[in-house]
Amino acid sequence: MTFRVSFALALALPLCAVDFAKVPKLPHKLVPGWAQLPAGWNFGEASGVAVDRSDNVWVFNRGAHPVVRLDRDGKFISAWTDVPVVTTHGIRTDADNNVWLVDVKGHALMKFSPFGRLQMVITNAGRRPGDNDSQYAFNEPTAVAFANNGDFYVSDGYVNSRVIQYTAGGKYIRHWGRKGTGDGEFNLVHDVTLDKQGRVYVADRTNGRIQVFDPTGKFLAKWEGIGHPWGVIYAGKENAIYMCDGDNNRVVKFNLEGQVLGAMGEFGKAPGTFDFAHHIAIDSEGSLYVVEIKNWRVQKFAAPPR
Repeated sequence: MTFRVSFALALALPLCAVDFAKVPKLPHKLVPGWAQLPAGWNFGEASGVAVDRSDNVWVFNRGAHPVVRLDRDGKFISAWTDVPVVTTHGIRTDADNNVWLVDVKGHALMKFSPFGRLQMVITNAGRRPGDNDSQYAFNEPTAVAFANNGDFYVSDGYVNSRVIQYTAGGKYIRHWGRKGTGDGEFNLVHDVTLDKQGRVYVADRTNGRIQVFDPTGKFLAKWEGIGHPWGVIYAGKENAIYMCDGDNNRVVKFNLEGQVLGAMGEFGKAPGTFDFAHHIAIDSEGSLYVVEIKNWRVQKFAAPPR
């Protein structure tokens, strides 16, 4: 009941832009030189990052080795080269450590085992895009997130303006959203994440807001004046949402009422700065991992000791 009241109050209050000059700095500390790739290897444009149940870090990038797995200390474990992807975008791992890849220009979602064996694919024949009402076809999808029961939600995306829900077995359940600026409408649906209650948080990037829905797509709230959300991730132990804002090159932490709790980052090329921070992940210790399109890298920011 308290949560519902909080959402109602949030909707009733006037919305204004956050003054980030007054926001506390997040306590996370950069781990210099964290990613240790084999000699002669480099990432390309890094579009996605995910952390599995063993705290291994998966980086999805537009280089010669599209999927790279590192341990929590940044040591190289493995890489996939034969990946049927046109253009990398989002990556997530599920409760069974399966790896899900979102191909933005191939209009596809693919589920792989941790060892790279394809287990499921959702796309149109010939990888043709679908319209905003298609059940099993996307038009430049961006990300995927999972409910506790295994259902998954796809943000779709750059051309379509919606979120689609499927069962764990890949059966269509529902979708919601269309192009626009109203409640429940989107302009560039760039990422999606769920909290432990099953509420769905959608990065409505070009509209400059995060929208919140119940598991069936019922609109609950919108957080505006926060910048431009490119990546969002739920931190279970903190019951909080982290966002990376690629336009303003920062990471922001929110409570579940949309209040800003902290932020860090600025534009730059040096370690600890960002250039097009695109996607974000969090491990069991609360450390953050941020990938960047223009800096071709993943950076780790260690959580403070508890």
